[in-house]
Amino acid sequence: MNDQTPNTPLPGDGAAGQMDDQSSATMLDLTSFQLHDLTSVELPPTLTELDLTANRLSGLDPRIAHLANLTKLSLRQNLIDDAAVEPLSHWDLLSGIEELVLRDNKLGKIPDVAMFKKLLVFDVSFNEIHSAQGLSKVSSTLRELYVSKNEVPKMEEIDHLFQLRILELGSNRLRVMENLENLKNLEELWLGRNRIKQVNLCGLKCIKKISLQSNRLTTMTGFEDCVALEELYLSHNGIEKMEGLSALVNLRVLDVSSNKLTSVDDIHGLPKLEDLWLNDNRIESLGSISDAVAGSREKMTTIYLANNPCANSPDYCSTLKQIFPNILQIDSNVYG
Repeated sequence: MNDQTPNTPLPGDGAAGQMDDQSSATMLDLTSFQLHDLTSVELPPTLTELDLTANRLSGLDPRIAHLANLTKLSLRQNLIDDAAVEPLSHWDLLSGIEELVLRDNKLGKIPDVAMFKKLLVFDVSFNEIHSAQGLSKVSSTLRELYVSKNEVPKMEEIDHLFQLRILELGSNRLRVMENLENLKNLEELWLGRNRIKQVNLCGLKCIKKISLQSNRLTTMTGFEDCVALEELYLSHNGIEKMEGLSALVNLRVLDVSSNKLTSVDDIHGLPKLEDLWLNDNRIESLGSISDAVAGSREKMTTIYLANNPCANSPDYCSTLKQIFPNILQIDSNVYG
């Protein structure tokens, strides 16, 4: 995506903004033109990608309905509400769209996208959506679903999304992890900034990235079967003990900062661990860390322990450098 300024000429407004061949153009990027409508813009029928990010659009130009070759449509950061987006569900020539971005608008509900039978990416984050109802109409071909920063209280109507790889539901009102059983191909699950108290991954084993930052967890149990897990983000919870991690032999990044930990446990057998975030906890001593990370001493390149009692030790950095011979970063200090 090109970052264009509002002063950049529109395509067709003089030589500086003209396309080489308007009639055969396949991509049109009008990002940040602050347009209120598209009346001054030519929409070639050959377009496959139309990016209208960061404008002032409150409605959809009816000419978009005739772009039969369109596969990507972005209306991110506009003023589109439920009524304005409704025509999309009737524009049959757009049924081939694979990526639909409605992020950062004024939607109050999930729009009807049943017509898009080839949809791979659907983004309705940063809206005012109060329910996941409507997701049941989304095509089972979907690979990536983004519904972050809304007011959704429940994970529902997603159990048919068998091909889903990325699910983003951060910054909502979720209390329970549920209805994930059928998402066997899920690789990334982002649930930060919710109200979740207990981990329930419903038997998922292929997942590689999980974020449950800023929830209400008090325990780390629930990840034991996620043997493919590579990145785990659990900062800003109420976790008192590191546990349930010993089987996660593919883990590369572990963030348990801003919790209530008093010691480092259950990671001594993780041979791929590279980044370990333990800052803002209650860890008293560096003495036990060497044994605690025995399996990843050579691999570790980044460790955060700031704002723990142990970080006040006069030989804090030198001790960590001895434990981790290949360390590149200790807290905000970069070496090498």
